[in-house]
Amino acid sequence: MDPYKVLGVGRGADEDEIKKAYRQLAKEFHPDRHPGDARAVERFKEISAAYSVLGNKANRSRFDLGEIDAWGTARRSATSESAAGAYSRTAGWNRRDDAGRTRAEPDDFFSELFGRKRGAGKAASRGMDQTYTITIPFLVAVTGGTETLALRTGKTISVKIPKGVRDGQQIRLKGQGAPAARGGESGDALVTLSVSSHPHFRRQGDDIHIDVPVSLPEAVLGGRITVPTPWGNVSVTVPKGSNTGTVLRLKDKGIATDSGPKGHAYLTLRIVLPEKPDAELEAFARRWSAGKRANVRANLAQ
Repeated sequence: MDPYKVLGVGRGADEDEIKKAYRQLAKEFHPDRHPGDARAVERFKEISAAYSVLGNKANRSRFDLGEIDAWGTARRSATSESAAGAYSRTAGWNRRDDAGRTRAEPDDFFSELFGRKRGAGKAASRGMDQTYTITIPFLVAVTGGTETLALRTGKTISVKIPKGVRDGQQIRLKGQGAPAARGGESGDALVTLSVSSHPHFRRQGDDIHIDVPVSLPEAVLGGRITVPTPWGNVSVTVPKGSNTGTVLRLKDKGIATDSGPKGHAYLTLRIVLPEKPDAELEAFARRWSAGKRANVRANLAQ
């Protein structure tokens, strides 16, 4: 194995080129991104070994001089001093302490990329976070509830949906991401919520808007009607002489979150005539002289 070829750099490459090549390849072939792929695991080992050699000036010089091989292991022809500083295939590069002994150093760049934690001579990597998107009903987003999520690990879990969540909001499920190598901490699952639309309710901020059909007699004479809200049906009074576009407010019947004030529900009245022609209503309209004199389009005048 040639570490230069493994990283895809020339022998004259500088430190930045080597570091950049390593970062790209480490991300691409990290085992957490290829679960169950033995070839990816081997490729990742080669990339890590190549960088442990070329990513350190002393190691790179020793490799170029033929003192160590591509895995950082001292060659048989090397001096005893070089042999004492041999590198293992799985450790990061070794550095000498003040007493002349060698000690394994985890790869700082790898730690930065994949969340390795320094320990007593060991490096434990944190599993990668995994992203998901689930679609939830409008009412679940308003009032809260639970939804089922199938993880890439094959496990199915229940996700608690807090009341008042918004479309596009993300929930973090700790430890439900990719498992870690070498016994490290598992990553998290990042779940984006996609809220479906509702046939009657619309959300604006923390308020709910509802179009409410009313009959002509209800609009003219007023009266009590029952309307739906996300929190159940409510009885409201339609004021006498209401028109299409009249808005009624229902206090605290909008969005409720665990923190902050509750929103309200706003009812917009829409007068609806009978679907089929009504002879009595037509006769009334013909003799209703006041209705004929009313200029209902005055606001449209230029």
